Amino acid sequence: MTVRDISEHMQALYGINLSAASISNITDKISGEAKDWYSRTLDSFYPVVFLDAVHFKVREEGRIITKAAYAALGINGEGYKDILGIWIGENEGAKFWLKVCNELKNRGVEDILIVCIDGLKGFPDAIHTVFPQTRIQLCIIHQIRSTIKYVSYKDQRAFLTDLKKVYGAESEEIALGNLEAMQDTWKKYAAVLDNWLAKWDSLSTYFCYGYRIRRLIYTTNTIEGFNRQLRKATKNKAVFPNDDALRKTLYLCTTDIIKKWSMPYRDWGETYGQFVIEFGDRAKIA
Repeated sequence: MTVRDISEHMQALYGINLSAASISNITDKISGEAKDWYSRTLDSFYPVVFLDAVHFKVREEGRIITKAAYAALGINGEGYKDILGIWIGENEGAKFWLKVCNELKNRGVEDILIVCIDGLKGFPDAIHTVFPQTRIQLCIIHQIRSTIKYVSYKDQRAFLTDLKKVYGAESEEIALGNLEAMQDTWKKYAAVLDNWLAKWDSLSTYFCYGYRIRRLIYTTNTIEGFNRQLRKATKNKAVFPNDDALRKTLYLCTTDIIKKWSMPYRDWGETYGQFVIEFGDRAKIA
């Protein structure tokens, strides 16, 4: 609810007039609780962490600017989802992501097997600085969407049919062979196919694993679902007065969302068994 919504409800229900400042002061009571949540100790091990951003309008120095709230969603060793942190208003880049990774480590995270991202700049280098053994998986769906923007409408259906033979291949060897074949077939789109090759090390990570892990990591849909719920919960708030107000709201929304995450990831037993086979002792819960 917006401050105006709260004020109108208080007037309608109880005949009490509360100013925006008074309502803000009352809601500030949860600021300490939110601060503790944002800095809480995390698990030492996460098989998978997803990272994505959602954007909000925030007032700053008399101007309304768009700020990104970057969320990290982890799946722990028992298969349960949790939001590890939300970072607001930073300039994206290696320095920012290094700060995020260091914060995760300082809060107790010792190892992450796989991190799934949508192509955020600087993140692979930053996470390998802090977690050198972690593997990176770029979101295949984001890569496809980014690619198709540069393909003529009349070519898109045929192009996507060939591209499916790449990301849907049974093995990395077959996928790479099909990608190289596309370079011969679709020479006019050499630039977008070269982009796939340039990112291949991070795009092809999921080929190393069985079906269960592949299904889990090839897209960032897991965290995008969380972001959609944030947007829905904040749709009545066109502009936040400052970063603290946004951070406070995101905390309240997040705590409501994660209450519903009472069940582990589907087929987690089989999925985790594959992690143990692939990663050995690194995947064993202490």
